[in-house]
Amino acid sequence: MIYTLQNLDWSPFWISLKTGIVATAISFIFGIAVAGKMMKSGSRLRAIVDGILTLPMVLPPTAIGFFLLLLFSKRRPLGSFLFLHFDIAIVQTWLGCIIAATVISFPLMYRNARAAFEQVDIDLIYAARTLGMKEIDIFCKVVIPTAGPGVMSGTVLTFARALGEYGATSMLAGNVAGKTGTIPQRIAIVIQDGDYMTAGIWVAIVMIISFVVIFLINILAEKDSSQLRRW
Repeated sequence: MIYTLQNLDWSPFWISLKTGIVATAISFIFGIAVAGKMMKSGSRLRAIVDGILTLPMVLPPTAIGFFLLLLFSKRRPLGSFLFLHFDIAIVQTWLGCIIAATVISFPLMYRNARAAFEQVDIDLIYAARTLGMKEIDIFCKVVIPTAGPGVMSGTVLTFARALGEYGATSMLAGNVAGKTGTIPQRIAIVIQDGDYMTAGIWVAIVMIISFVVIFLINILAEKDSSQLRRW
């Protein structure tokens, strides 16, 4: 066991960690922005946008990966344009890992942020408007802090989902050792090779990370409940 740990290639861990952090940051920014925008939109438009943005939650990750592969392949208009004019390659690159992880994890951030915003007391917003605050200030200084625990829970879940993404990532970014090989992909490869010891170590690492994620969510939920009880 100790020998296996000493000889373990840790590149999948760092690739997964970097991918999870970047994908979470992107999902956080756009998730909050879109969720805030949808709160002010009509019910029909909201239903359409919700359906589009949450589609990756119900489709198989491999199907999402297939669509992304068609979109960003160098043989397709967008992929060819990015490569020829900006020298940006998506397929079988770390950027592909980020895009796949972001697309798959974004719905969690968006849905949690929207649900948290919906729980904000509307009277607080009316009071802020009465005091002459601008809408952007109300959103940043009233809505987001009040919805903080829900937003943080969504952020943690988004990170966990991005970290464990496999299907779309394998389709778009492939499994290039030291470049796009994430933890889930490494587990699949070593199992195929019959190396159950290494697979078990990576599974244990993922379980520890998952436990930490669940622990953080519980802490945030308890903090939210405590605030409600004091209120």
